[in-house]
Amino acid sequence: MKKTIAIVFVILCIISVFAYFFVKNIQTEKKEIAKFNSEYEYYNDDELNGLDITTLINKATSNNEKYEIEKDENGLYILDDKYSVEIYITMIINEKTYRMERISQLGTTSFVEYFGGVSFKCTNVEYHESTGRIASMTFEATEY
Repeated sequence: MKKTIAIVFVILCIISVFAYFFVKNIQTEKKEIAKFNSEYEYYNDDELNGLDITTLINKATSNNEKYEIEKDENGLYILDDKYSVEIYITMIINEKTYRMERISQLGTTSFVEYFGGVSFKCTNVEYHESTGRIASMTFEATEY
């Protein structure tokens, strides 16, 4: 009888340890996602300039390179449902929306030179369904 109680106790202890680490892992992952998202959500504002947009493009590009997000034949990131981040910029001059790769290809220095003083606002934020991380942000130029 004592042996059975001891075995049940040991099994319950092992299950408790696994459950504790499982819950702790989930909490840590949620904190990491919240921290990651806050770095991007900081830019969910109406008072941004071209330099802010360039900073965000560089941050998203670094993220995509860190997670080895592949590019297609046109040099555009192939978006996944976990780690990719894409920035879209809508210009009111021609009412076109550009992906961040196009801005990078033309040169972020030129973008800052021409649009550094332009006001932008965030018009859309999307999250990956599977991870809850930022998937994309869309910014629109509000004035020139």
